Amino acid sequence: MELLKDIVNVSGKGGLFKIVKPGRVGVIVESLDDKREKTMIGPTARVSALKDISIFMADGNEATLLGVILRNAHTKYEGQPFDVKALSDYELVDFMEAVTPGYDTDRVYLSDMRKLANWYNILIKNMPELFEPEAIVEEETTPETISEPIVEEVVAEAPKKKAKKAAKVAE
Repeated sequence: MELLKDIVNVSGKGGLFKIVKPGRVGVIVESLDDKREKTMIGPTARVSALKDISIFMADGNEATLLGVILRNAHTKYEGQPFDVKALSDYELVDFMEAVTPGYDTDRVYLSDMRKLANWYNILIKNMPELFEPEAIVEEETTPETISEPIVEEVVAEAPKKKAKKAAKVAE
């Protein structure tokens, strides 16, 4: 699921976002909902690409990437969304055990499970192309960080431009 590198979660904001492009002082993202609002996310915001997110496993040595878990959920629910709010805590744990057998029950909280189920529903509804067979690419063994370099790159470029303008004005 190589397309997950462009889908991000922004801490403090609900839902998922698609990276549109880096801006001068952050990253421009588009919400994955019916409104499709575009927003500038500043360099201090905590942005996590879904491709880089993984779930702790009970063996302690490995973690399962979110792309694998989403594929498992897609297989289990046959590509259909489900009502997350109607799930009890026990049903949520059953969901997690079905899509991620062997997850670490001490470090994966109910809120994480609910968030994962919500993300699955958002992606099924708004980006079904993620689950098409040609879009599924084998995951890498070590996740790369996409969100941090984009923000750092934008922040690093901004002062240089101001310095060049100041030098031209001074001449």
